[in-house]
Amino acid sequence: MSSSTVSRARGGNGVRDGNGLPGGGGVRGGSRVRRQLPTSPWLFAAPGLLIISAFILYPFVSTLVNAFTDRRTLIPGEFVGLANFRELLHDDMFWIGLRNSTLYVLGVVPALVILPLLLALLVQKNIPGIAFFRSAFYTPVVASIVVVGLIWVWLLDERGLVNSVLETIGVGRIGFLSDQWLLLLSAMAVTVWKGLGYYMIIYLAALANVPRELHEAAAVDGAGAVRRFLTVTVPAVRSTMVLVGALSSVAAFKVFSEVYLMAGPSGGPAGEDTTLVMLVQRTGTGLTGRVGYASAISVVVFVVTVALMLLVLRADRRDES
Repeated sequence: MSSSTVSRARGGNGVRDGNGLPGGGGVRGGSRVRRQLPTSPWLFAAPGLLIISAFILYPFVSTLVNAFTDRRTLIPGEFVGLANFRELLHDDMFWIGLRNSTLYVLGVVPALVILPLLLALLVQKNIPGIAFFRSAFYTPVVASIVVVGLIWVWLLDERGLVNSVLETIGVGRIGFLSDQWLLLLSAMAVTVWKGLGYYMIIYLAALANVPRELHEAAAVDGAGAVRRFLTVTVPAVRSTMVLVGALSSVAAFKVFSEVYLMAGPSGGPAGEDTTLVMLVQRTGTGLTGRVGYASAISVVVFVVTVALMLLVLRADRRDES
């Protein structure tokens, strides 16, 4: 018997596997291909799904259910239908909270849409030392809101730094934290100051995708800096402006920390600076908290925030058409 015959007999008729080894004519001589179980993808997604279910889906469903009950902190409660929502219509504090939250959106969103864009235009140029200013503008974003709130309280207090300077120059002390409207405006200023760096980063990413040729062509046509900003920059980043508007609208309507830290748990003088989220916290916590009524307020906040996002997206589509 020749050597070639022996080779074919040992190597499975000369058939070789993908690695060039004899005996690869089937699954006998090579590595077996394991069949993937249909549940394998779900095993990888299980940790994330558990976290979402525990901290998002369950609280959301629980809030919807509680909104139609008279549940309290230590009492399960019974189904009361729309009684909580009817009570909202006659609750003065609810209308005060809705007014303040709406004013917060109207005062904060335009500033957070325009000012970060102007800031991004200033820091987008690669000049010596610009990295320091980018880091400085972004620092408030990573700072704790509690620390930021306390710093601003110390600055705007009756005996704070700002009032001391005003008294020195002869203006007199101003009740930033004791006047109803000044307190709300001060909280808005803190929100804008803390959010500038975050939205600046978003605009920097959008400005990096604007072709330089468009600015050069506009400059050749004689357009100045302001005209180039209005005719080139703004249309190029319009979708980003819509995104910033939607994000800042939702965040402004759900504001809590800034007003709570500056106005206190009572919500300022006679509670006139209370927002809807502060009302939820005040109503639904404690041993006698009205969880059902607070859940009804939370449902209203959810509906309004969804409506704000839909209005922003609809306005964007109308502009495109």
